[in-house]
Amino acid sequence: MEKRKFRVITLLADIAILTISFLAMVWTKPASLRSYLPSHTPFFLSLALMWIVVSLVNGKMHRGKIINFTTLFTRVLTSNIIAISITALAMYSIRAIQYSRTVVLGTAILATFLELVFGSLYMAYKKAVLQDYEDYDKYKIYKKPSEYELVKGVNGNWDKKGEHTDVNPGIAMAIEKECGSEMALAILKMTCSNFTDHTAVLSTTTAFNITSLIKEKYDYIINLHKINDIKRLDSFLDAVNSKLESSGFFFCCVETKDQRKNRLLKKYPPLLNYIYYFFDFIVKRILPKLKFTRGIYIFLTREENAVLSRAEALGRISRAGFRIKQESFIGNQLCIEAQKHNEPFPINENVYGPLIALSRVGKNRNIIKVYKLRTMHPYSEYIQDYVYKLHDLQDGGKFKNDFRITSWGAICRRTFLDELPMLMNFFQGNMKLVGVRPLSKQYFELYRKEVQERRIKYKPGLIPPFYADMPSDLEAIQASELKYLNSFDRHPFFTDFRYFWKSSWNILFRKARSN
Repeated sequence: MEKRKFRVITLLADIAILTISFLAMVWTKPASLRSYLPSHTPFFLSLALMWIVVSLVNGKMHRGKIINFTTLFTRVLTSNIIAISITALAMYSIRAIQYSRTVVLGTAILATFLELVFGSLYMAYKKAVLQDYEDYDKYKIYKKPSEYELVKGVNGNWDKKGEHTDVNPGIAMAIEKECGSEMALAILKMTCSNFTDHTAVLSTTTAFNITSLIKEKYDYIINLHKINDIKRLDSFLDAVNSKLESSGFFFCCVETKDQRKNRLLKKYPPLLNYIYYFFDFIVKRILPKLKFTRGIYIFLTREENAVLSRAEALGRISRAGFRIKQESFIGNQLCIEAQKHNEPFPINENVYGPLIALSRVGKNRNIIKVYKLRTMHPYSEYIQDYVYKLHDLQDGGKFKNDFRITSWGAICRRTFLDELPMLMNFFQGNMKLVGVRPLSKQYFELYRKEVQERRIKYKPGLIPPFYADMPSDLEAIQASELKYLNSFDRHPFFTDFRYFWKSSWNILFRKARSN
């Protein structure tokens, strides 16, 4: 009864918002209501009908599916984009091209904006009682684990090592002097089993202090100064790599972006804390990522106390030739122990742009550049093996608990916005419309050898067989691709035609999404 009441209320509110948006757009035209209202009424009725149908099918008006801000934005954006796309396509097919683009697009955009605003206000009101919600099990499925939960789940390193009493007193005293006795004890429990006489303890932000260490090589380097304050972090990590023996260890600390947010929100009174965090987000997160505002960021902050996500911190360390061994939250920082594995990869100065080119295995094993919108934190590509080792794969072949994906990136993936730049690959000729998914070299190596040899004979596609068959694990994905390739060999055109429409149906109405 409550769900039905909720659906009726949201349906009426949706119609009211769409009507207000349409009238507002008509009012902006010179002739206003007198001319545009009669001529554009067929468009409005068509859009309203499609708007309601898609919203009901996609769950936008379902109380059990709108349970947090992520699901709100995902359901609203996907439903509205599908509705306006189908309406526009239908009108174009019958040559109804006399309608104003301002009215057509403006109505959809304004209605979407108003739905997100009122929906966000409603979610803010309901969030306080969300855990008492009757569909809490569904909420737990949608809820993204915090980084504290993820690290706790994969760490457990201290308990396995136990207490150590044979620590060099000089090393212990140096750590305690810098960090205090409580944090020093926690760090020693995490690291001291790998200590040797060639262990260096520092608290520095410059590569010079690393390269100037007395010994030529060390077995363990500990830097107790958080890496957020290191201006040229990549060069600093390369210097650490050069001073370590093969298989040597490196320990460092970072304040993650989530820790920073929690610290700032607790530091200031309610309301003021979010106002402060809003401006901090602009200065610390947006300005350094845009080329034309980076100079302003450097002037305001002197590049101190940079904001780093957990994924970026681990990725930067991995790029410098290290493998992550363990992580643990100690105090108000994330502490990381890594082991030297190889020489550093080249430094990429352009890591923050919205458009990225990913190396993927194409036809004949040629490595092609696949273009996408950025949905992951910078340097995430360097920790793909680490994420797989920690969390394995979920249903559909994606990584479980993939903390590399940003909040905005998750929305882009659910609405397929991130894949629009792949149209450039289609026009370049190295991808086709329907075909096997273009894979990274690391993911490609997870496939069986016979499947690898088979799939490299074909161009990868924008729409993979996954969306037609919706397999649940890696073995099922390989079976799905082989079934598609076998059918393609017999009937190329009809196979792609059938897979295209079946995939489109699953994407639109069966919630087939990329995570």
